[in-house]
Amino acid sequence: MKRTTTALAACVTLLLSGCGSDTAENSPSASSSTAATASAPASGTTAETLDLPDAHSLTGLSEAEDIPDPEPIEGSYAQQLPATVTDAEGNSVTVTDTSRILALDLYGTFSRTVISLGYGENIVGRTVSSTENQLADLPVVTENGHSLNAEAILALNPTVILADRSIGPPEVIDQVKAAGIPVIILDSERSIESTGPLIQSVADALGVPQAGQALVERTEAETNSAIEQIAQWEPEEPLHIVFLYVRGTAGVFFILGEEDGATALITALGGYDVASANGITATTPANAEALLTLDPEVILVMSGGLESTGGVDGLLSRAGVSETRAGANQRIVSIPDGISLSFGPQTGDTLLAIGRVLYGVDDAG
Repeated sequence: MKRTTTALAACVTLLLSGCGSDTAENSPSASSSTAATASAPASGTTAETLDLPDAHSLTGLSEAEDIPDPEPIEGSYAQQLPATVTDAEGNSVTVTDTSRILALDLYGTFSRTVISLGYGENIVGRTVSSTENQLADLPVVTENGHSLNAEAILALNPTVILADRSIGPPEVIDQVKAAGIPVIILDSERSIESTGPLIQSVADALGVPQAGQALVERTEAETNSAIEQIAQWEPEEPLHIVFLYVRGTAGVFFILGEEDGATALITALGGYDVASANGITATTPANAEALLTLDPEVILVMSGGLESTGGVDGLLSRAGVSETRAGANQRIVSIPDGISLSFGPQTGDTLLAIGRVLYGVDDAG
């Protein structure tokens, strides 16, 4: 079953326009001695070679480490331009020049894909979601969180724009199109199943379909390997997990469900998604009654959101959180915003980074 993040995208577009830019460069302090920070995965690590702690008894904040910038796909692939593609909205778009690329989406997926295809040096601007180190000094074309700024985009003279409807407002995309810039609207779905087709769509638009095929194969192999590795860390009884979306200290507080990609992430991590199990399929307001019904053992959050709400203490002050098992044990796992639901070419690395702190791998002897 495919999981899509369309509902989350719509929610963020409507609610975050006044919240300001989020940062992924936060390091909230761990709230107990059992808190963990992810490091590079050790190949061949199995349950037999590690004395893992009981995942159900872990307490405190664990911070998944951000993953490195993507490695470009190995090999030499001839670019074929002009490239004419049909985008996700049925538009035929011809790309003749990829020297100045903008890759714009809520999740940071497109910029990581462009870099993985070997065209990272051609990216001339970014959104706040594109947190790769090599893009850090580029102009940001979003404002007030995730709202596109038409003037900022046009000032960069892009030769091609890759975007989806997770980011807006729509009239900005229309304005850029009217300026004669090729704009390719890609699928907004983010899931493990959709990763390969999305990578291929980006590669086709850049005129490197064979590089896309190679990257899809690499991504699928790394993702499958990560899932197999994580299966060695999972307890016999899966952890009951919920993914909460929180921003600031006001009303931006939601439970993410199956349509938001949360179920796909939690399942790949070997967990039990209590939201989807209780019929929550899309972004749903979080309140005390709902959280007490779900009663998760572990709460996943984006690190920027956790920082913006005042860290663990701020999250625990939200209605119902402290009454859950996760709240009582302060069992929070924070994930860097730029990778949490991107489901891109680094899905395997992302799963391993989260899995290591979720199961206390770095604390194992």
